[in-house]
Amino acid sequence: MRNVTCNFCGGDRHEERRIEYLYSHQGKYLLVPNTPVEICLNCGMMYYDATVLKRIEQHFFAIHQNLEEPDHYLQIPTKAYTERSKSTPSRP
Repeated sequence: MRNVTCNFCGGDRHEERRIEYLYSHQGKYLLVPNTPVEICLNCGMMYYDATVLKRIEQHFFAIHQNLEEPDHYLQIPTKAYTERSKSTPSRP
């Protein structure tokens, strides 16, 4: 990825890292480990290369149209956010 000035803070120091990217579309998801991203070292803003995002999108639609197999499936628990009541114990 190329070195750019951060659009958020104006910083010019960036570092390429690999992250787990979660793509979502109409209630369906694809977790993409090892996604390259450029991160501003000043504020943490993340920048993705358009070709990387396009490739992820292609995999997403191919998998959900049964044209491509994912590496594997995950089960992820979900829990809706609610305000904690005074009687609910907090966890450290």
